[in-house]
Amino acid sequence: MVVQKNKVYKTKIEDLAADGQGIGKVEGFALFAEGVIPGDTAEIKIIKANKSHAYGKLVRITEPSVHRVEPGCAFFETCGGCALLCMDYAAQLAHKTKTVAACLERIGGFENAAGTVREIIGMGDPYHYRNKAQFPVKKNALRKSADIGFYSKRSHDITNIDNCAVLHGANDGILHIFKNFLDKNMDKFPPYDEMGHTGLIRHIFTRVGFSSGEIMVCIVTNGDDLPKGRELRGLIDELSEIGGMAGIVQNVNKNKTNVILGDKTRALWGRPYITDYIGDKKFKISANSFYQVNPAQTKKLYDIIVEYAGLDGDMVCADAYCGIGTIALMLAPYAKKVYGVEIVAQAVADAAENAKINGIPNATFLTGKSEEVIPELISGGEIIDLVVLDPPRKGCDARLLESLVGARIPKLVYVSCDPATLARDLKLLTETAYALVSVQPVDMFPHTMHTESVALLCLR
Repeated sequence: MVVQKNKVYKTKIEDLAADGQGIGKVEGFALFAEGVIPGDTAEIKIIKANKSHAYGKLVRITEPSVHRVEPGCAFFETCGGCALLCMDYAAQLAHKTKTVAACLERIGGFENAAGTVREIIGMGDPYHYRNKAQFPVKKNALRKSADIGFYSKRSHDITNIDNCAVLHGANDGILHIFKNFLDKNMDKFPPYDEMGHTGLIRHIFTRVGFSSGEIMVCIVTNGDDLPKGRELRGLIDELSEIGGMAGIVQNVNKNKTNVILGDKTRALWGRPYITDYIGDKKFKISANSFYQVNPAQTKKLYDIIVEYAGLDGDMVCADAYCGIGTIALMLAPYAKKVYGVEIVAQAVADAAENAKINGIPNATFLTGKSEEVIPELISGGEIIDLVVLDPPRKGCDARLLESLVGARIPKLVYVSCDPATLARDLKLLTETAYALVSVQPVDMFPHTMHTESVALLCLR
């Protein structure tokens, strides 16, 4: 073994792992550590060593990378949210483009993928872009107060924050109100203890409409009821005075799970949704609805989808994993008919209402699993010219991909938030029936390791 536990080694950081750790080498032996970026030369103390690689803790940076910048966030060292805040934005973009191409080559088996991957589309101002936030709540036994913020790196301890470099500024005031409220009323509104599955207040969840200015606050509880009385009335009164507040809701999640939202939501004040715009399309967004978190980049992302779709007004499309219908409704003006398929019933109801709000008659939304509903449409005689795939991070269900191959759908547009699962699924599709034409990454999540990509495939 080249390296030994508890010893300090000097190394030059050459790359980043998928979780944001820097990768260096000691005599060809891979070494992973947090807090370093490519180009840094650093001293790393080994905390765990395996036969092929080791994990270490940063001791000090002896020579900083030319791409290293001040993070500009007081919570960067402890919060696990933005691993790349210390890396200049141009270098972040270059790394993400390279990562997409590397995944296509390594996982997908595509030769010269760099020639297929377009340069990533970045932001002019990559700060305060997120329209959604979810803050875990926990009792701090030592301080006898409530912790509200984000999970610290590699733990379920909470880093208390009062502002964030990537969230909409409205969250600062909301956090301040809840911290004061819970510190004063912890006996009546106890924070959640995930180990014992006790306590009441689990998360504070917010949505902000960047175009509409509307705000929704959701209190996620480990119980059906919030204690009534002057304390709750005072909290609602204070929150409702925030400019743009459209609704304050309670979501019930009594399951012992890492999933944040439960199925049951009720309004405490105002309405249980906000509205917002993508381009000229208006959307109703409930607490449980999937909606892209970066509105400025979402418009760019959807423009790419429309470009890749290449609709001629006489084509039938299916939008798998359609959520509240955003992609389907962006495509509808250029299509003969659009089907949206989604497993979450509330999202399907929102999608149907969004079609009515925007006066779009040629969109139909269906509840169910895409891998079941789309094959049923095809077997029922519907001729589908294009399928848009926008699955969760784990990628597409293999049964759906196999059904698309079997039906010989002429064109696929695959939207992915994980280059690794994208490469895996593209490999299956191109080994059977499709040719990969182009991949366009879009930086939806500046300062994080996440990258969104849109891939165009055509039937061979």
